[in-house]
Amino acid sequence: MIRVVVVDDHPVVREGLARYLGRDPAFGVEASVGTGAALLETLSPQVDVVLLDMHLPDMAGPDAVRAVRKRRPSVRVLALSSFADPGLVEGAFRAGVAGYLLKDVDPEALRAALEAVAAGHEVIPPEIRAIREQVEPRLRTSSPLSPREREVLELMGEGLANRDIGRRLYISEKTVKTHVSHILAKLAVSDRTGAVLEGIRRHLITVRDSGGTPTP
Repeated sequence: MIRVVVVDDHPVVREGLARYLGRDPAFGVEASVGTGAALLETLSPQVDVVLLDMHLPDMAGPDAVRAVRKRRPSVRVLALSSFADPGLVEGAFRAGVAGYLLKDVDPEALRAALEAVAAGHEVIPPEIRAIREQVEPRLRTSSPLSPREREVLELMGEGLANRDIGRRLYISEKTVKTHVSHILAKLAVSDRTGAVLEGIRRHLITVRDSGGTPTP
């Protein structure tokens, strides 16, 4: 069962989504709330996906996404908005959403999207993909990591242990551990695998095969 928190400041929308998902045995609605503060209060370890309205009365959508990912790095966030504004789409993906849907989405498509993001996939419908492609250069050049942290993350992606990373970069293993700790915190993930996957998703690193060739 996929555990979902529904977040929307309009009670009719919020309760309608909660009732729709609650009738489906594939989903369990952990909570339906109308503010970012209430979302963070109800964000239990059991939650798998947050279905998040990008316009909340107390918190900007991207800020809510970052707060969720900081508190529960394993939780996936699916944005749901009435607007396909390029700035909002860019902010949402920069903050780390796993997908972005418009509110005129078909109910079955919403269901499929929730299942997809819970399984670790991105959900980007064509109208949002077109916008994301426009802002992609800015997403690629905006990195929360320092140049050295990106080097460490690249080598983590190659499967190197801290000792080997230190030898490659001519720094101590203790310094590598510090960099890894900072990387996990900045990317809002809990382990090395999550950091590498997030780095790939954000285009911060390129994973290379054993021959040193970038993978597609």
